[in-house]
Amino acid sequence: MTTQTMPTSQSRIDYRSVSPEAIKGMYELESFVRTCGLDGTLIHLVKVRASQINGCAYCIDMHTKDARADGESEQRLYALNAWRETPFFTEAERAGLAWAEALTNIQQGHAPDDVYEELTRHFSEKDIVSLSLAITTINAPFVRVSGRIASLIPNHTSTNAATIAIAGAACSRAVTPPSVRAELVEALPFLS
Repeated sequence: MTTQTMPTSQSRIDYRSVSPEAIKGMYELESFVRTCGLDGTLIHLVKVRASQINGCAYCIDMHTKDARADGESEQRLYALNAWRETPFFTEAERAGLAWAEALTNIQQGHAPDDVYEELTRHFSEKDIVSLSLAITTINAPFVRVSGRIASLIPNHTSTNAATIAIAGAACSRAVTPPSVRAELVEALPFLS
């Protein structure tokens, strides 16, 4: 069997120049997700799990690093791919992970009613919307199709800058180092 790989050094479409308003909207959505009130641990877990399902090594690397930086344990991250078989996750996290899998694998049908019903036992309607949007950000077509959105920053010199841009953290002056933010604002002027 022959497999083809897409080059990771360039994207098929320069989303930033073709539709800067759309990219700005995605950053604003990510900014909302970070401040919506959902537990940050859950957001990290669903992003890592969706990245695993999508087979995006770049995203897995980025989101596991972010999770560890925020205090997530190695044990839980290693077991995330088999979360149903481990005792390491709370019932609410399990409901969120099942929802993340259902939305990430939506091509297999619809999000099952039993998964949604379990979700409602642990989350308010507002939180379900916020969680669904968090899952949407990692499953956005330009993230999944491009393979590597680091190309959104032309000639970027900092892996950290690419990571922050992809994660949407560039919107938050509180978490972005000034030198990285300056590089991002130069590449993505709407962030200023």
